[in-house]
Amino acid sequence: MGVITAFLFNRRHPGELRDTLQVVALTLALATGVTFLLGWEGALCLAMVFPLTFGLAAMGALLGHRFAETQPGSTRSAALSVLALPLSTLALPQGSEPAVREVRSSVEISAPADVVWRNVIAFSPIPEPDGLLFRTGVAYPRSARIEGKGVGAVRYCVFSTGAFVEPITAWEPGRRLAFDVRESPAPMQEWSIYSRVTPPHLDGYLASRRGEFRLVALADGRTRLEGRTWYQLRIEPQGYWALFSDYLIHRIHRRVLTHIQHEAEAGR
Repeated sequence: MGVITAFLFNRRHPGELRDTLQVVALTLALATGVTFLLGWEGALCLAMVFPLTFGLAAMGALLGHRFAETQPGSTRSAALSVLALPLSTLALPQGSEPAVREVRSSVEISAPADVVWRNVIAFSPIPEPDGLLFRTGVAYPRSARIEGKGVGAVRYCVFSTGAFVEPITAWEPGRRLAFDVRESPAPMQEWSIYSRVTPPHLDGYLASRRGEFRLVALADGRTRLEGRTWYQLRIEPQGYWALFSDYLIHRIHRRVLTHIQHEAEAGR
């Protein structure tokens, strides 16, 4: 988009690069608006991807602007770029298994470990969030319950989009609870003018693999509660998207850990 827009804008009368970038930004904004209005994407995902897409379009704009300067009036360079840029993706590595990422959060609780443990294995409904982040559609935890006891029990962590099904793999009362993730709901409900938007990247591209709670008894009778999540991210470039996914998972951790803190300190 950046190459073609910049080339067409400059091919008759090459202009300033600043003007070219403005036209490319406008073209990208229009494409983004159409994508939203037709229900292909939600507002939050479009806002998250816009800096990345604009950066790529700006790189294309530099190339298109250069083509127009070197061969004014010609369409051959534009045609070559249209063919070359998609074909260049064949050089990218394909099918590699994404690395497992870890997000860790912790909170210190003014309650003994046995009281904290009761709220770790299952906790009461959490009040609805009042911050903007979770109101934009990002899935957030609501409650947790457990069926059974010990290794082999199944914990259900209920989110706003559905429930995580978590078979217990480690059961150490007052110390450690670990689990795999057998089933997981969508990571978010797209913020849209339509009742339901389900783009493909919400299905399995951010996959939780396992989780863990660790309870560390402190000298003054308090407990440090640590929450960990291991997940895989199948969206490229991972370095860009991990900035968002790590932050969102950390915020989810904080919501759960803070609720457990309040419940344990109240003696529930």
